[in-house]
Amino acid sequence: MSDFIEVAQRVWVARYEWLDVNVTAIGSDRGLVVVDTHSSGLAASGVIDDLRRLGAGQVAAVVNTHSHFDHTFGNGAFRAAYGDIAIHAHENAAAATVASGERVQGYYRDDLDDPHREEVLATQPVPADRTFSSAVSLDLGDRAVELVHPGRGHTDGDLVVRVPDVDVVLAGDLVEESAAPVYGTDCFPLDWPHSMDVVLGLTTAGSTVVPGHGAPVDREFVEVQRNDLGLMADAIRHLAGSGVPLEEALTVGEFPFPADGLAEALRRGYEQLPRGRRQLPLV
Repeated sequence: MSDFIEVAQRVWVARYEWLDVNVTAIGSDRGLVVVDTHSSGLAASGVIDDLRRLGAGQVAAVVNTHSHFDHTFGNGAFRAAYGDIAIHAHENAAAATVASGERVQGYYRDDLDDPHREEVLATQPVPADRTFSSAVSLDLGDRAVELVHPGRGHTDGDLVVRVPDVDVVLAGDLVEESAAPVYGTDCFPLDWPHSMDVVLGLTTAGSTVVPGHGAPVDREFVEVQRNDLGLMADAIRHLAGSGVPLEEALTVGEFPFPADGLAEALRRGYEQLPRGRRQLPLV
């Protein structure tokens, strides 16, 4: 159980202890739009109970900020509770949701001690059925909500949700508050800083930015994180351009984030660079 806290007029955020993940509800005269649905069907049932305690209306639609299980595995539970509601996502995220979920279920299947193992394995991944490629506006009657794909970063299907009448941006895992940005097996570390420039372009000095995990932040926080993501991209280019082999890069490089979370950032970054940028320099 978690309380939905109003961070702006009729925008509520609940922060859940498991994975410190955020679920956001946006109110309108056409019902609630719920952004991200937590990490299992069972966990989503708890979210639904919390929404009913909030008493702000029925859920009319769901948005997934990207394909990862901790943001999509509640989709089926929301459909079971509210009928055949629309589930919105970027087209790449929708296409990746099932495979991404099944991959994570494989990790949980192998971890016999994880307390969430059974509920994750019992969840059937449900992908979004309303997709877009660049940007789309949802007409909610008394307000509009904008979905924008800023480019590749945490995944190739990230979106941010902008609620312009209250200057709120829901950034998904493009922005992290409770830990360093997560570079997973499907990240794009060289693109991520440029995508963050688009996110910043959607904010003002007074914006409230809700990350995928952790407490809401302001524009200054996002600027600092964007700069660190840029330093990480520069470090990858420098290492590869200096002829440092991938298997040595983690111990040789200087990074803005803890090194124990950067193995995939380096691997994916090296893969993104043209082969000519990864050859030993001439001496």
